[in-house]
Amino acid sequence: MTLHLDDLGVRRLGECRYDSPFSEMLSTKQTSPHYVAEGDRVLLEDTVSMLAEHSLPPGQVPSFEAAGPRRKIYFDPARVTAGIVTCGGLCPGLNNVIRGLVQELAVHYKVKRILGFRNGLQGLTEQHRYDTVELTPDRVRDIHNAGGTILGSSRGGQDADEMVDSLVLRGVDIMFVIGGDGGMRAATFLSKAIRARGLDIAVIGVPKTIDNDLPFTDQSFGFQSAFARATDFITAVSVEAAASPNGVGIVKLMGRHSGFIASYAALSANAADIVLIPEIPFALGGADGLLAHVEQRVRAKGFVVIVLAEGAGQDLLEEHGLPQLNGRGTDASGNVKLGNIGELLKERITAHLVSVGLPPTMRYIDPSYAVRSIAANAYDAVYCLRLAHAAVHAAMAGHTEAAVARWRRRFVHVPLSLMTSRRNQVDPDGDLWMSVLETTCQPAEFGSVPNRVRVRSGFC
Repeated sequence: MTLHLDDLGVRRLGECRYDSPFSEMLSTKQTSPHYVAEGDRVLLEDTVSMLAEHSLPPGQVPSFEAAGPRRKIYFDPARVTAGIVTCGGLCPGLNNVIRGLVQELAVHYKVKRILGFRNGLQGLTEQHRYDTVELTPDRVRDIHNAGGTILGSSRGGQDADEMVDSLVLRGVDIMFVIGGDGGMRAATFLSKAIRARGLDIAVIGVPKTIDNDLPFTDQSFGFQSAFARATDFITAVSVEAAASPNGVGIVKLMGRHSGFIASYAALSANAADIVLIPEIPFALGGADGLLAHVEQRVRAKGFVVIVLAEGAGQDLLEEHGLPQLNGRGTDASGNVKLGNIGELLKERITAHLVSVGLPPTMRYIDPSYAVRSIAANAYDAVYCLRLAHAAVHAAMAGHTEAAVARWRRRFVHVPLSLMTSRRNQVDPDGDLWMSVLETTCQPAEFGSVPNRVRVRSGFC
C-alpha cells in the first residue's frame, strides 16, 4: 500500500478563532527530541532506503500531523457538549481513556457537559439515545482502578443517520469513539453522515484492540497489560505439564488475525516449545508436521508447552473432518466466527501420542476473558491518559474524521479511513517472529505448507 502526503491529511471543520488555554504554554516551544511543534510533522517511514525511494524534498515525504495542544481552537469550550462511547470487546485501559477524556475536557478546557452513551453504539440508536451518563471528574475519579468500561460496550452495525440524529438531539458537538476496527469503521460512517448534512460535529477515534492488529500505531493500548497477564497462564500451564507424565500444556490466547499476544506472551514467559499464530500456516501430519514435533519434544524433555492464537490453523478444521468445530456465520460486528482450533489440537495430539505409546496428560487453558477484563498496568495507564489528552486537543482544534495514535513514539493524527485500511500482523520475515523461533527452538514451519519456501531447520 503506497501512501502519499495527501493520503495522510486530516480534515478540519474550519478556522480556529478561540484562544486555547494552552496558548501561553506553547508560545516558546520548538521541535526537539521530546516534542513535535504544531506545524511540524512525523515521518511515515523511518529508514533511509524507504525515504530514498520517494525521491522527494523533505516537506513532501509522507508524514503525519503531530498531535497535541494548539494555540488556537475551533470550539468555544463554554458552549461545547462532548459525547463518549466505548465499542466492541473489552480491553485493559478503557476506563483510563474515559477518565482522561473527562478530566482534560472539564479541567483544562472547562467543558461543562460531557455525556457517556451507554452500551456501545447501541446507545446512539433511537431506542437508547437518552440512556446516557453525565460524566464529571468526580464521577470518573477512581474508575481507572477497575477493568472493563463504566459505559458498557456492545457490537453491532447501527444506522449512521440514526446515530447522527441522536447527536443532534442531544446537542453533541464532539464525539469520541473508543473502539477497535469495528468501532473505527462505525466512526468513519458516522463522520461521513455528519459531513453529508453539513453539521459542525467533530468525530475523533481512540483506537483500541487487544490483538494489536490496528495499523499506523506503534502499539495498541491495553496490549501490554494483556500479554503480561497471559504470561501468567503460560507459566502455570508449563508447571502443570512438567509435573505430569507426558504432559501437554496448551494455552489458547486472543488473536483472530494477528499473533502478537501469543508471540509476546511466549517470549515473556520463556517457557513455550511451540507458538502457533494466524500468519504462519502449519500442517499436522507427516515427518515434519506439528504432531511429530510434539512427540519429539515429549520424548526429549518429558512434556511440551504450546501457545496458540485463536485464529491459527482455521483451515485445518474442515480439512480434518470436524465441521462441528467450524465457525458459523458472523457476529454482530460482521467478524467471521472462528472455529475452535484448540479442541482440534487436543484431539489430534492425544490420539497421536497414544498411538506412539506416550499417553498424554493434557492441560488446556483458554483465559481470554480473564485477560481482557483486567485493569490496565502502569505502562498502559500512562499511555491511555496521553492518548486521551491528544484526542481532546484534536477535537477542540476542530479536527475530525481522525484517530489519535502513537507512531514512531510520537503522538499523531491518523485519518480514520487509514485505521481500517489493513491489519497489523506479525511479519514472518520480521525480527519479532525470529525471536520467537530462537526462543522456542521450533522449526520455521511445520509440514508442507503451500506458497511458502521450504525451511526445515530450527535454531536449537
